[in-house]
Amino acid sequence: MQTLTTRSKVASNKKMTFVEKLYIPAILGGMRITLNHFFKKKVTIQYPEQKREFAPVFRGQHVLKRDENGAERCTACGLCAVACPAEAITMTAAERKPGEESLYREEKYASVYEINMLRCIFCGLCEEACPKEAIFLTDRIVDTEYVRQNLVYGKDKLVEPVNNRIDVSVRETEETREFKKHPEFAHNKLYTKSSKA
Repeated sequence: MQTLTTRSKVASNKKMTFVEKLYIPAILGGMRITLNHFFKKKVTIQYPEQKREFAPVFRGQHVLKRDENGAERCTACGLCAVACPAEAITMTAAERKPGEESLYREEKYASVYEINMLRCIFCGLCEEACPKEAIFLTDRIVDTEYVRQNLVYGKDKLVEPVNNRIDVSVRETEETREFKKHPEFAHNKLYTKSSKA
């Protein structure tokens, strides 16, 4: 028999003995393995009574962050959607109207922002691509659902509440904290007409 690597492979055509034909040794070997596992420590966790400890870098449900004034950070630039390898993020951009300055941080915002949690692979590329630090993966677990449409999360589930901010600093690296200390980098600076002049 020839393989793709052009190395010949010898095929065995050995006849089974009478004991091998009875399959009793094979069955006893399988039962021995099963009994060994039966007396080992169980790895099953009785969720939700017991909760598993997650690593600090665990990536769970997304959150759209607000700035310190309570306005949405997302400017609907679309970089997160472009960076997403699973194509799970869709958005529609809109212009901010006069009087909505407290709701949306900049002139353009996402009127529709959706993440299909069934497609998402929780890779974290969306948060790396975001120039405004608007989207983060948190340590929260995505809820289970019986209907597929309920797993397409819109802004109602993604934007953090004004009164109940979600801490994402746990996943922040030491290098990122050091980078944010330097004002000369103008990290995530809000550009207004007065600052452009």
